[in-house]
Amino acid sequence: MFLARVEGTVVATKKDPQMLGRKLLLLRPQLVDEKDPTRFRPGVNTIVAVDSVGAGVGELVLFTQGSSARLAPGMRDAPVDAVVIGIVDTVDVLGQVIYQAHGTRP
Repeated sequence: MFLARVEGTVVATKKDPQMLGRKLLLLRPQLVDEKDPTRFRPGVNTIVAVDSVGAGVGELVLFTQGSSARLAPGMRDAPVDAVVIGIVDTVDVLGQVIYQAHGTRP
């Protein structure tokens, strides 16, 4: 599993029939900064992932890739390589909360 920030959505009106009705999100992976582990640094790539949990732009999410993505509910026969499987509430690194979703308490 990986962490990513939802940066946007992707719309494709013509697509594989197994993809009909699936929401696509544009993700930017987030890495714990090695120089300052109290913050994230954005990855250099972006990923298009199927949303299985109702995530929105700006949220920090958990996603999985490859064969693990096809284990998410309803993805077995879909041609997917990345699926959002969770919306993150809190991230704690070395005993310090470095991410806190709005409206949640540690």
